Amino acid sequence: MASFPEKIRTLCDKVERNNVWRQKESFNLIPSESTPSLLVKMCEISDPAGRYAEHRTMKGEEIYFYQGIDFIRDVEAEAQRELGAYFGCTDVELRPISGQMANEVVFKGMVKFLNRGKAEGQASRRMRLVMNNDLNKGGHLSSQPMGALFNFVEEDPATGKENVVHLPLRKDNPYKPDPAALADLLERHRPELIVFGKSMFLYPEPVAAVAGIVKSWPQRPVLMYDMAHVLGLYGAFQAPLQEGADVVTGSTHKTFFGTQRGVVAGSFPKDSPLRPLWLEIRSRAFPGSTSNHHLGTLLGLLMATYEMNEFKAAFQAQVKANAKAFAKALHAAGIVVEGDPGDGYTETHQVLIRVKAHGPGQVIARRLEENNIVVNYQALPDDATFLESSGIRIGVQEMTRFGMKEKDFGELAGYVADVVIRNKNVKGAVRAYRQNFLEMGYCLPAKDAVPLAARVFKSAIPDPAFAARFVEKLLGMLG
Repeated sequence: MASFPEKIRTLCDKVERNNVWRQKESFNLIPSESTPSLLVKMCEISDPAGRYAEHRTMKGEEIYFYQGIDFIRDVEAEAQRELGAYFGCTDVELRPISGQMANEVVFKGMVKFLNRGKAEGQASRRMRLVMNNDLNKGGHLSSQPMGALFNFVEEDPATGKENVVHLPLRKDNPYKPDPAALADLLERHRPELIVFGKSMFLYPEPVAAVAGIVKSWPQRPVLMYDMAHVLGLYGAFQAPLQEGADVVTGSTHKTFFGTQRGVVAGSFPKDSPLRPLWLEIRSRAFPGSTSNHHLGTLLGLLMATYEMNEFKAAFQAQVKANAKAFAKALHAAGIVVEGDPGDGYTETHQVLIRVKAHGPGQVIARRLEENNIVVNYQALPDDATFLESSGIRIGVQEMTRFGMKEKDFGELAGYVADVVIRNKNVKGAVRAYRQNFLEMGYCLPAKDAVPLAARVFKSAIPDPAFAARFVEKLLGMLG
C-alpha cells in the first residue's frame, strides 16, 4: 500500500496533468462550464472558504448567528448590489449554492406563498399545475418533476403523473416557441407557475407574449425564467425581468463566468402582491435549503461580477458573433447544424450539431474528447431518449474568453469535421492550435492581476516565511 506522501504526490501529479490538459491543450466547448479568472480563483481559496455566516430576517432585522463575519456580510451585500445592477432589479438572493437549488428555493417559496391564506387546520396543497419546457425538447432537469420540481406540484389522480404541461414549439423548428398554440394552451390550463428556460437553448423564450396574455387574469401565474445557461448574456440575448418575468434564477458559472453558485433575482417592492413570495423565497434559502452557503465562492462571485459588469457588452457581443460564425463554419465543413440558417442557427452561445450519420452522440463526443475537443452529447427533439442521442451540444463562451474570434472558430470547425466525418486523429494539431489561446480576457490583465493574486495568496498562508518564499518563486516563474 502506498504511503501517505506517495498518495499525496500521486494525486498532485494527476491534478497537474488534468490542469494542463484542460487549460492548455484542449478546447473546452461544453456550454455549461467556464474557467474563472486568476483573481476569482484566489478569492475562492481565501479565508472565507472555511467559514460560516448563517443569517435570516427576524422582526425586520437581519440577524447573524456567527461572529467574525463583518467582512463576508459586506461582501454579500456588495454582490447583491452589483448583481442588482447587472439585472436591473432590486432584490437578489445569493445563498443557493447551485442553479438547481435556486429553482428548488423558488418552488418551495411558491408552495408556501399559495398556502398563505389557508384556514387553521387545513392541509397545505402543492402547486395545482406548472408549465415548463419538455425535458426531451431541451428543458432543464431542474424544472422537471424528476428534478427540483419533485413534490411541489399536484398529481393527476387519473394518470398518477404530475400536473405539468409543456411550452409548445413550432413543428417546422422545434427550437422556437409556437405563439398561437401557446395562447390556446394557457387559456385551457391556467397554470400557477410558468418556468421559462432550457439547457438546449438557441432562441429567446416568449416572455413578453405570455406576460401580455396573463396580465388580465384574476389570478395570474408567476412567471419564472431559469437563465442558468444564458445568465451571462442577460440583456444582449434577452432581459426577462424587463419583458414581464417576475423572477430570474440561474447558476453563475456558465456564460456568467463566476464561481459555482446559484442566484434568485427580481423586483419585489413592499406594496407588490408578490412581496410575500419573495419573503418565502428568502426563508427557503435559509434556513430552508442551506446552512453554510460556501463563502469562498461567494467572495469569488463578487469578483466575477465586477468583471462581468465591466466587460459584459464586449463579451456578450463576441460570444454571439462566435456562435454564429462557428455554426456557419461547421455547416460549410459538411456537418448538419440544427436551428434556422436564416438567423445564423443560434441567438445564444450554443451550437447544436446532428452527428447520427457518423455514429451515436456518445461515441462522437468521446472521439472528439480523445482529440482534445471537449463537448457533450445531446438528445435532439426527435430522439426517443437521451441514451439514443444523435446530437452534440457546443458552447463558445469559455474559449471566447480565451481570445478566440470568428475566424478562429472557423479553423476549429475544420478539426471538428475531421474527427466527426473522417474519423481522423488531429490531437496533436488541436493541442498545437490551443497554444494560441492561453491568455484570458474580459478581466484584469495578467500584469495587474498577478501581483494582486500573489498578495491574496500570501495572506492566506499562516506561515509568513513560507508564504514569502512561495510567492517570490511564483512571481519569478510568471516573469
